[in-house]
Amino acid sequence: MRADAVLAWTPMAYRLARVYAVDHNIREDLRQTAVVGLIKAVDGFDPARGADFVGYAVPTIRGELKRYFRDRHQALRAPRRLHDLYQRIEDADRHVVQPLGRLPTVTDIAAYVDAPVEQVLQALQCARARRMVSLSEPGSQVGTELADTIGAEDDGYRTVEQHLDLCHALLALDEREQRIVTLYFYGHRTQNEIGRDLGLSQMHISRLLRRALEKLRRGLAVDR
Repeated sequence: MRADAVLAWTPMAYRLARVYAVDHNIREDLRQTAVVGLIKAVDGFDPARGADFVGYAVPTIRGELKRYFRDRHQALRAPRRLHDLYQRIEDADRHVVQPLGRLPTVTDIAAYVDAPVEQVLQALQCARARRMVSLSEPGSQVGTELADTIGAEDDGYRTVEQHLDLCHALLALDEREQRIVTLYFYGHRTQNEIGRDLGLSQMHISRLLRRALEKLRRGLAVDR
């Protein structure tokens, strides 16, 4: 039963993983992470508490996906030597401008802090990488902000919503109907094979499947 539940809800886990898969190189890692979250949800779900499984599983899977990024994609930390050098560079900005009467060049700053130009450039690059940029910053085109240039329409969200609607509709089926739908559509089993597993005829399975699909259609129509 546990394996059947994981198999039935795996497409939902994959769709949630797809939302976070901005980099195709980690897509498979995210799918596996989402399934780990799904297994935790199946093992930890207690129907006696009154919550539906979807409402419990989605936050659990999302939490596992966020943990993946937290554990594997730490924020940039500059080496201590570059951090100390940048502090001296900031001091140079205050003390070099006045005698020069102009903005100092990198060479001027390197001479003031007594460090190679290459190290000064590295310190400046690390400082820029660590600096937070407001999404309200002006964009590359007049009248736009940086936020306007980030992201795009993603049909994946609509797909997730549709799948969640289907998951809610599945809850209206009894246990046998859920098992038949799961084995037929997700397990790719034939009606004859399902009938042998459940001790029923193929005709009986066909009738139960039609009845289950009709319940799903009505449930989806109500959700809309």
